[in-house]
Amino acid sequence: MNKMNVVFTKMHGIGNDYIYVNCMDRELDNPSSLSVEMSKRHFSVGADGLVMICPSDKADAKMRMFNADGSEGKMCGNAIRCVGKYLYDNNIVNKKKLDIETLSGIKHLVLDTDDISGKVKNVTVDMGTASLNPADIPVLSETRVINAPFSVGGREYSVTCVSMGNPHAVIFTDDVKGLELERIGPEFENHHMFPERINTEFVRVIDHNTLEMRVWERGSGETYACGTGACASVVAAVVNGICMPDSEVTVKLIGGDLKIVCSKELSVTMTGSATKVYEGSYETCEY
Repeated sequence: MNKMNVVFTKMHGIGNDYIYVNCMDRELDNPSSLSVEMSKRHFSVGADGLVMICPSDKADAKMRMFNADGSEGKMCGNAIRCVGKYLYDNNIVNKKKLDIETLSGIKHLVLDTDDISGKVKNVTVDMGTASLNPADIPVLSETRVINAPFSVGGREYSVTCVSMGNPHAVIFTDDVKGLELERIGPEFENHHMFPERINTEFVRVIDHNTLEMRVWERGSGETYACGTGACASVVAAVVNGICMPDSEVTVKLIGGDLKIVCSKELSVTMTGSATKVYEGSYETCEY
């Protein structure tokens, strides 16, 4: 059995941590299995998943992201900010406006650098336009799911379903800290109404410009942050009349804050930090 070293960079966007591998010259042969192996906390590197930074013939680079269970995700708002930081800080792309190809289309990034170090500290991402169309999410419903009753685990919830290129179910609640998310999250994720599983956000409204959120991500469980989930939560807040369109909303997550703006047409931008933790080399079977 051949052994190989995978050179990686550990990065996080407000606590949503991934293992980043530069694949501009060669992609990993089996990133799904490698993501499972390297993501195990306490027993390996530990992460919410693995991200390959790859060449693209239609953008500055392509992002492929894999969850901790090996499933490939279409998009991750926190991860894509770190991809932008990696490309700029390592002089792979020497400009502050980047286009990144994802399975959810091309996303546009604007980089904000530190005056002293010159390194990227914050990134604004044009997340595109959210969709409430059931087929886009997908959710098994003939009509848009906005504040609609759902029976999950023997309890009734009011759910709003949003696609940010990946599927989200948003539930507004008076308490997010006391949730038994380890029990409730899998019940939502594997609910029969969501044929491709679902990311689930539980959101407390602090005021019209501030939300508090916990998230259960399909394939990863509870994470410290979810960029697309924060965007979906603000979209849900706008369509339910909780937040105003075209106003900046702060979404407070376990790992930190994201700034989200959702227009009347449901186009969304997100601003947040991108942080490098360390670089390393991981010995594994050849992937």
